[in-house]
Amino acid sequence: MKKKTGTDNGSCRLNKVGGQAVIEGVMMKAGNKTVTTCRKDDGSMVVYDDEFVSVRKKKPLLNLPIIRGVVNFIEMLSLSMKTLNASADALGIEEEDDKFTEWCKKHLGARATDVIMVISLILGLGLSLLLFMFLPTWVADGIDWLWQNLFHMDPIHPTVIAVIEGVVKVAIFITYLLLVSMMKDIKRVFMYHGAEHKTIACFEAGEELTPENAAKHRRFHPRCGTSFMFLMIGIGILVGMLVRNILPANTPSILISLVKLTLLPLTMGVGYEILMIAGKHDNVITRIISAPGLWVQRITTKEPTLDMLEVAIVSTKCALRDEFPEFMEFYQSKGWEPKKDETEEVAEAEVVEAEVAETEVEVVNSEVETEATETDTEVTEAIESIEVAQPTEESAEA
Repeated sequence: MKKKTGTDNGSCRLNKVGGQAVIEGVMMKAGNKTVTTCRKDDGSMVVYDDEFVSVRKKKPLLNLPIIRGVVNFIEMLSLSMKTLNASADALGIEEEDDKFTEWCKKHLGARATDVIMVISLILGLGLSLLLFMFLPTWVADGIDWLWQNLFHMDPIHPTVIAVIEGVVKVAIFITYLLLVSMMKDIKRVFMYHGAEHKTIACFEAGEELTPENAAKHRRFHPRCGTSFMFLMIGIGILVGMLVRNILPANTPSILISLVKLTLLPLTMGVGYEILMIAGKHDNVITRIISAPGLWVQRITTKEPTLDMLEVAIVSTKCALRDEFPEFMEFYQSKGWEPKKDETEEVAEAEVVEAEVAETEVEVVNSEVETEATETDTEVTEAIESIEVAQPTEESAEA
């Protein structure tokens, strides 16, 4: 029989905690608490405990359906940047003292890594718009142009063109994920991504949070950000169909892309609501909706090791410390720091004793050297007095 902690009703735990993988670690968010745990090279763990209060709690209007999805997307981008900074600090990744670092501190009052991260975020968003918004439209319209001018056929139906756009988006998305998954560091991040999913699944199932229990669960989760991105592509296809069927047939590609860009917040909002519903309910419809995103997670998640699951569990319990009262003592005593066994303690005691003995020997040697120096000084003074006295005796004899 599996041991359970807290409430045995697993449905009460759905949507209670979420997270993301970072460099050599996992961030977990529960309510206002955000905890990032990273594994250092020496095997020890570093835990960053922080708070993140959503603006939706302060402004009820922003918590309305559809709107909250857009707000959540922006907040998660901000939280991701903050979490990545925390993981870099935990791993001891320090900035080099160069002109750029000094300029950032002097003129912007920020670290160079923060500035670089903001620039990277802006460039990343721009590249995403180019690859997933403008390029698919240009490709689809290009195929339509070739179809008409090269093969002398009638224009392709707008709905079909929208489907072609969707296929191009999916191809770009999958290709990108496959390429980055070949990188060694990204592969480890994907393993921690799997650890995050397995730990959340174990918690939501009401089981005791141990690496062994978490390892039994699937590494795929319907509320994953990967599923959200894939869901947005699917909704984008429907939006594209709507736009192309409403706009005139000769509408320029750039204008079509701009219209879809203005509808992007709506796409995000609808995608968020569907994702939340799929995460709370398990039926045929939600399984069909979640299936493509879960399939893509075969790329973005990898099977984690037990020590990776341990990192994810520490983050989860720290974020849900009220849910795990037995963990409070562990949390307050920083129990994630490695404990020394009796052998290590005895060895350390022997080293300390040896150091003390060595110090005492050095003190004795120092005293002996001092005495020897004083004796040498006395002998030298005696010899000098004799040498001074000899000429006096000779002069007396003379």
